[in-house]
Amino acid sequence: MIIIDFIIILIGSLVLVICVMVGVAFLTLFERKILGYVQIRKGPNKVGFIGLLQPFSDAVKLFVKEQTYPSLSNFLVYYLCPIFSLFLILFIWMCVPYLIKLYSFNLGVLFFLACTSLGVYSVIVAGWSSNSAYALLGGLRSVAQTISYEVRLALIFISFIFLIGNFNLCLFYIKQEYIWFFLLGVPLSYVWFISSLAETNRTPFDFAEGESELVSGFNIEYSRGGFALIFLAEYARILFIRIIFSVIFIGGDMLSIFFYVKLVLISFLFVWVRGTIPRFRYDKLIYLAWKSYLTFSLLFLILFISIKLLIFICLIWLIFSKKLIKILFLSYVFKTYALSSSLTIQ
Repeated sequence: MIIIDFIIILIGSLVLVICVMVGVAFLTLFERKILGYVQIRKGPNKVGFIGLLQPFSDAVKLFVKEQTYPSLSNFLVYYLCPIFSLFLILFIWMCVPYLIKLYSFNLGVLFFLACTSLGVYSVIVAGWSSNSAYALLGGLRSVAQTISYEVRLALIFISFIFLIGNFNLCLFYIKQEYIWFFLLGVPLSYVWFISSLAETNRTPFDFAEGESELVSGFNIEYSRGGFALIFLAEYARILFIRIIFSVIFIGGDMLSIFFYVKLVLISFLFVWVRGTIPRFRYDKLIYLAWKSYLTFSLLFLILFISIKLLIFICLIWLIFSKKLIKILFLSYVFKTYALSSSLTIQ
């Protein structure tokens, strides 16, 4: 029985990896199509029907190109960083609430935060091991940016955990059956959206890959398979963050088509921001994180804790008030009975 369960989990994991890779492929196509229409051009439309095979042709092109290595790089670490980055993001995909008994995490939120924080190491080590000034600067930028906005994501997560009372992501579906958390915390959803852009190095916060300043950022020395793995890991993380946004604020069941309609709308919003807003300034990005969003997230966290405590105090008061009423009623009945018995004796 244990061997059968192991085989089922192995097959399910393989299917999950394939679905993530295909999802990343069509996410890039979707993004390029939207950006094409934003910039008044066609976008990819030559390979296959309306360009549907374009992502697969790009993947083949990347993996058959010539492989180059920096002669002064720390080769082993340089080679392993893209692999570690992709494996880490695939591990994070396990905590998505699938509702099909593939994986079940009672502490899914903690697993997500722990694995996301590990993603910083792959970027900084990739920049350091390349032995390039541009790659190192891109890695340092990415570390400061990612750590700054991970704090905001964690605080927002903790705020809603106080509301639902559990770390299991499946409960976000159940608790939003009648009302979305988006309606309970519109400002928090806005902060989460901006923090997600910064966390995934998307425009206007793509400082780790600033072409105008760092040529290509931390991945400048990677080519062929290394660059392809970094690219896959980055877009798999972007897709995962968008799913988490939908799970936390808009709810829905992953087995329903309506969930994926919402996911497409959220993805369109991310691409729309990329196509319309210019790159931010780095010092303003850090200022926004530590001066504005940190205090804002802490205030909402205190608000949700206060609401939870108020409800708890009210319940305690109701319980004890009922007991007090019962005691007063019983004492009144006892006194009445004693008085009536004494009058009878007299």
